[in-house]
Amino acid sequence: MADESATNPSPPEPGGMRAWRRALSVYGDPRQLAIFGMGFSSGLPLPLTTTTLAYWLARDGLDKTSIGLFALVGLPYSLKFLWAPLLDLGAPPGLASLGRRRGWIVVLQAALVMSIAALGFVDPRTAPLATAAVVLAIAFFSATQDIAIDAYRIEILGDREQGAGAAVTQAGYRAGMLASGAGALALADYASWQETFAVLALLLGISMFGVIASREPERAPAPTITPPPRLGDAPKARGSLRSLAAVLLHAVLEPLAELATRPRWPLILAFAVLYKLGESIAQAMSNPFFVELGFTGVEIASLTKVVGLAASVVGILVGGALVARTSIRPALILGGCLQAATNLLYVWLSAAGHDMNVLAVAVVADQFTGGVASAAFVAYLSALSRGAFSGTQFALLTSLMALGRTLFGGASGWLATQAGWPLFWICTALLALPGLMLLTALPEPGRGPDRGRSDL
Repeated sequence: MADESATNPSPPEPGGMRAWRRALSVYGDPRQLAIFGMGFSSGLPLPLTTTTLAYWLARDGLDKTSIGLFALVGLPYSLKFLWAPLLDLGAPPGLASLGRRRGWIVVLQAALVMSIAALGFVDPRTAPLATAAVVLAIAFFSATQDIAIDAYRIEILGDREQGAGAAVTQAGYRAGMLASGAGALALADYASWQETFAVLALLLGISMFGVIASREPERAPAPTITPPPRLGDAPKARGSLRSLAAVLLHAVLEPLAELATRPRWPLILAFAVLYKLGESIAQAMSNPFFVELGFTGVEIASLTKVVGLAASVVGILVGGALVARTSIRPALILGGCLQAATNLLYVWLSAAGHDMNVLAVAVVADQFTGGVASAAFVAYLSALSRGAFSGTQFALLTSLMALGRTLFGGASGWLATQAGWPLFWICTALLALPGLMLLTALPEPGRGPDRGRSDL
């Protein structure tokens, strides 16, 4: 009998579908598995300095003023660019075999494991300062780990893979936050906080094996820091405080000077602040908006924390594939336009009132498009962070993004009060326009097709 497949060949696959299959195949790269694990270890510590911490302190009876003051321990996340150059200089002592990026990640993960486990041995009621010190250590090690992990991802992937890498990182990041957020709160109902923190430390410790099993990026040379001229009778000893300060100063200035050599670099910095501005202001007031419409905590959590999280992850994966399918600029334009347009769905919700169906449509659409835009945005910042200075430059650009969110987000309540909810949501959509307009003047980032390629 003749082979039916030969006599009845399957119809050819449309060209568009083939292109999308090639774009999605980037997620099958084994390097992405390592990046997902690092994203998980990056996201896990964050709730321990924010939402989970606040829940723990409230359960232990601390007053609201004290709980609010604990928010200050999150400062390392905004200031990490100050010490990022240290991680660009070379591998930590004794771990040269692991390399510069993996060496620092392993050291910082070990510090995080010990710090998270130690959190179970302090009592915020009787030793609030000791508790704050441990949480501050977690925030510092976590923020510093982010520098090394972001640099690893940037250096190990090529330009067209950056979108997928950003998507996988953020998917792992959200999984880590889910484990130490909702997971920790649920576990604390059945186990002590000491046992809960021990489980979280164990989860982070397991991820260290993935880092050790991965391969150091092949094209990540340590920067050559030009020593400053000697002044008068400066100490000759290399280990002197003055020499160390001079080296650190140059380690900070040279990455910034290199970034300033890019065409239209002031516009790049402005874009880092403005692209997600409208979304940041919208997020700052979303929960007060839902509460004012009469939605309960269970209704809000079920949609924003569960369904919304799933929509966000799908959007991130689609955004990463879109960067691979086209390039960064079209993905940024599409993501920016979509995230602005979906803010207008909340105008519809403000008119509909307490309507779960409208809320579901608005939240799912908003989270999905926000995920698409986030993947493209992180891919853009990653492509801008080049070579030996990638850790410092990416930390600086993301700190600018956080600065815009902090400064302008603080005015979101005033804007909502003055404008009313419908006009407020329209304003958040319009705030996307400056960032989108800057895109027309920004050069497409690129570092060559083979830049940063390395197999696990």
